[in-house]
Amino acid sequence: MNAAAPVPDDLRATVERALAEDLGAGDLTAQLVPAQQDARAALIAREAAVICGRPWFDEVFRQLDPRIAVDWEIAEGAESVPAQRLCTLRGPARPILSGERTALNFLQTLSGTATTTRAFVRAVAGTGAQIVDTRKTLPGLRSAQKYAVRCGGGVNHRMGLYDAILIKENHVAAAGGVAQAIARARAGAAGVPLMCEAENLDELEAALAADVDLVLVDDFPLETLRAAVRRVHAHRAHGGRTLLEYSGGTTLERVRAIAETGVDRISIGALTKHLRAVDLSLRFL
Repeated sequence: MNAAAPVPDDLRATVERALAEDLGAGDLTAQLVPAQQDARAALIAREAAVICGRPWFDEVFRQLDPRIAVDWEIAEGAESVPAQRLCTLRGPARPILSGERTALNFLQTLSGTATTTRAFVRAVAGTGAQIVDTRKTLPGLRSAQKYAVRCGGGVNHRMGLYDAILIKENHVAAAGGVAQAIARARAGAAGVPLMCEAENLDELEAALAADVDLVLVDDFPLETLRAAVRRVHAHRAHGGRTLLEYSGGTTLERVRAIAETGVDRISIGALTKHLRAVDLSLRFL
């Protein structure tokens, strides 16, 4: 697990909302089970995956009934194998039944993001490029999914519109050009990273002239991307600080070639947007 992956502050509230969405006025089917009946259940991984989301899983059952004990057999961020038992639950049967789907939804979803991230991180190992997420997250689960990216070994981009400035093509068009947009950004905000998108090498040069923190190039062909890397490295050799990030339709098959151009970061919306939940199963023993 990435050591820089603290649990988000909104975990408890996120779980409360998810339980309210599922339970409503109460679990009608769980009433078929006697109120005093206890149970044991095992959580099984049906496939290889990076397991992520234990704090959300635990919080579901803590909120439903603190008498439920969850005994984990795998660490957060560790990799499971098919048919591996991940944990055992012990406690009142009714709240275990009521929390099963919500707890699994969190664990399956976040494990899916962590698993995909780990695959991209491994694909670029040794190149020096970082795998970075985007704001293309599931509504209401941004902090959780960005945690999962870190758990998989990736790096977080800005959390939202409030903690960094990223000048994109529409901002440039509205401001009248890259240089004008950067000047307005510098005049209006301070103390946050200033990043700028470049659609061609001329716009890259304008961003480098302003020594922004990061330039994001979108879907550059590899040869153009290599030229951009050379210009950024030359800029840094003369005291500049700008980092170069590639963005676009990056796939696992071509991410290595992109990383080998020398870019500093590769941002991938698919980490959190094109999500496939991990196959897990909770069964009573």
